[in-house]
Amino acid sequence: MNINKYPEIVPGHKFLKQFYIGIMTWTIGKAFQVMYKLDKNVRAEFDRLPANFMMMLCILPEDAFKPFFYAKIMPDFVVNYGLLPLGVPMILGKDKEGKLKYMGSDKRGKKITLKLCMKSIDEAFRIFSFREPLAVAFNHGIYIVDGDLPESLAFVRAMEIVLVTLLPKSLAKMFVKRYPSWKELPPVKKWINRVLLWLRVYTVG
Repeated sequence: MNINKYPEIVPGHKFLKQFYIGIMTWTIGKAFQVMYKLDKNVRAEFDRLPANFMMMLCILPEDAFKPFFYAKIMPDFVVNYGLLPLGVPMILGKDKEGKLKYMGSDKRGKKITLKLCMKSIDEAFRIFSFREPLAVAFNHGIYIVDGDLPESLAFVRAMEIVLVTLLPKSLAKMFVKRYPSWKELPPVKKWINRVLLWLRVYTVG
């Protein structure tokens, strides 16, 4: 048998899904940094975590999702501070002052203490296109956790708060396990935080 007649089949790339997810993780990552300052519940979730906490949300296999083509021409400060969506991963960590900070999508030079890896880009697209709640996907084993499980659950709880504030109710209800009642999240507080969040999410460095 001539094995050269049967070359290895290379799977196609899903560029549109990859780019869409990259924009979503970038926006949510920036929103985390803003909500850490605005919401005491988000702040409490992360303040109880270790000082060296640094997590990465990614899709498996990691090597298959390289930085976007324009990432190579971006200056270092754009890459290091996550000023543009440059790839699929979302990295959050504590700075020297112990505050939560969005740290872009490039893990080089960063000591990741927690990884939450979605098993495929199709599963990730299902979540980020609002067809399955984050907590439900977590319970269904769509994520692989490499690190401390309580830290990953703290991230999921905080992410639901961020998404409820960031998104309109019709979309947020499809993303979270349970939408908070008006007593838990007064409408005035929600709208003030939403306006501040959207104003700051694209300007925070």
